[in-house]
Amino acid sequence: MAFLRVLTNRRVLIFAAVIAGLVAMALWPKTTAVDVMAAGRGPLVVTVDEEGRTRVRDRFVVAAPVAGRVLRIELDPGDAVKRGMVVARIQPEQPPLLDARSRAEAEAAIDSARAAVGRARAEEQRARAALDQAQRQLAREQELKANDLTTAREVESRLADVRAAEEAVNADGFAVRAAGSELARAQARLAPAPASESGRVVSVASPVDGLVLKRVRESETVVPAGEPLLEIGNPQQLEIVADLLSTDAVRVKPGTRAMIEQWGGNQSLEGRVKRVEPSGFTKISALGVEEQRVNVILDFTDPVQAWAALGDGYRVEVRIVEWENPSVLKVPTSALFRSGDKWATYQVDAGRAHLTPVAIGHQTGQEAEVLSGLAEGARLVVHPSDTLVDGARVVERAP
Repeated sequence: MAFLRVLTNRRVLIFAAVIAGLVAMALWPKTTAVDVMAAGRGPLVVTVDEEGRTRVRDRFVVAAPVAGRVLRIELDPGDAVKRGMVVARIQPEQPPLLDARSRAEAEAAIDSARAAVGRARAEEQRARAALDQAQRQLAREQELKANDLTTAREVESRLADVRAAEEAVNADGFAVRAAGSELARAQARLAPAPASESGRVVSVASPVDGLVLKRVRESETVVPAGEPLLEIGNPQQLEIVADLLSTDAVRVKPGTRAMIEQWGGNQSLEGRVKRVEPSGFTKISALGVEEQRVNVILDFTDPVQAWAALGDGYRVEVRIVEWENPSVLKVPTSALFRSGDKWATYQVDAGRAHLTPVAIGHQTGQEAEVLSGLAEGARLVVHPSDTLVDGARVVERAP
């Protein structure tokens, strides 16, 4: 019996020890594996990023000077042209053919114009007859005045009649000319085109030296006056236009440095803001949201050889520098979070994570400037989880 009691007590002790061990393991502080990065000094550049496109600075649109049939344009985009070189030929438009009704109206207009000419000539003959009569009356009065048989007043009256008759003759002469012009215009509608005009070709010359950027018309076709035919420019005079949100454009000033990336080359290009246009416009985003945009024009500062592969209308990405400093204390933004109304981070020291408030200055999407709260070389938890608390045991996760 005594042996059985001793065996039972040993089992109870073993069971109690196992329970105590399990409780100790459950209550033992857990160690969390975290990613750690150190705060360090280096350059920080805050930029306004946006897509842009290249365009030729001085683009010349060659248009048709007259309405007619443009002959086939043999020039291709990329062909070089010289100032004064013929780039297109146009046959002027011939008068349209008249249908029966229009022809009848034209013939009636000719008859009416001829009648008007006859009436105007009759009026002119009557005015000339009245002028002759007034001149004879004036001659008689002057003869009587020489013999003191009439008064000077009568002579002046006859002189006024002569002048009025002369003005009437002049007015009727102008009326005859106007009626003759109306007759000529009416006859022109029925007159056939001159043989010299039927084969005439108008040559269109290039206004500048450059390359053909775009051929608006290629095949032979009828075009109205002013219709664009070609676009000519110099691809070595490129600029970049980027439409920024108006809230970003107000932070950009002319002369600001910019970086051109994602243009197809191995290295980024240098540029400078030339102009911020004073007027904005509304643009619908890919999500269907109306946005106010402003065009910002940039020039290349690198030599032409660096971006010679670019052409008109190419896509690029521009990063316009808003602020930069060659040496600041900075941390990755993934190590920062909001604690109340302030910024904070977890600093790793002696295997524990300590909640540390920090003051943040300029920041980009990846890095932020630290104004106070951290020293250079401080090790910080990157992407801290919601379960991490102040003083928790942490271990650096293997890379």
